[in-house]
Amino acid sequence: MLKLAALPNISTRTMFSAFTATALFSVASLSNAALFNDNLPTDKDAELSVGVNVMAVKSAYDLEDSTEVRVLPGAFYDNNKVYVRGAQAGAYLINDGVNQLSAYAKLAGSEFEPDDANGALQGLDERKSSAEAGLSYQRRTAIGGIRAQIGADVLDRSGGNTARLTYLSRITKGKLTLYPSIGFEYHDADYNEYYYGVSEKEAAKTGVDAYKSNSSLNPYINISANYDFNERWAGFANQSVSYVPNEQYDSPMVDSRTEAATTLGLLYKF
Repeated sequence: MLKLAALPNISTRTMFSAFTATALFSVASLSNAALFNDNLPTDKDAELSVGVNVMAVKSAYDLEDSTEVRVLPGAFYDNNKVYVRGAQAGAYLINDGVNQLSAYAKLAGSEFEPDDANGALQGLDERKSSAEAGLSYQRRTAIGGIRAQIGADVLDRSGGNTARLTYLSRITKGKLTLYPSIGFEYHDADYNEYYYGVSEKEAAKTGVDAYKSNSSLNPYINISANYDFNERWAGFANQSVSYVPNEQYDSPMVDSRTEAATTLGLLYKF
């Protein structure tokens, strides 16, 4: 059964903290980036798009219902100096048309709500999402883009670090634009231990086997689509699938080899 929520399965306090950290980092990034990107031309024709999207998320956790439906706001803006892309915001330090280096912040991490879990897993501690801040570099080539990112948990939920290496492409036909991408995401041991590890204390309390995780490399594939209905309205869709490696799958909290998210949305351009 699908579960409809105005926001993802995140407590109000967690969401407020994450948005606060993201906002503060974004403001700091914009201020500091001004020291580096004064020479970047501002795109005065940049459009602000806002809207709403519906996302169906399939978790790898062993839950009574592994699929959750979320209804979330969305915003997109890029004026060659700063950008907002959904739940991510950033400021360019370099943006010369071929090379892009930016500081970014975004919501990140998983959510494990014990009340939604199966069996003895209901006795485990909650795992909360967080906010990630880091650096992103993208190189544009004739055959697509290569993007490398490194980020850290700025709310110290896990205290972990992540990194991504992605190949991106763009295909345009009339009003339809497709953005396929494929890559790998690295999670360090601290990240995996928080989201997938089971402590000795939890094991003694619940009977669930204790588990200590190591760092992992998660391959993923993603495709996004944007369709311009007219000058003001556009629709978009996104499908992502990631493989759950042994370092995460061997956790007693997990019962699936894949995680997936399907998104449909509508945007209005100002």
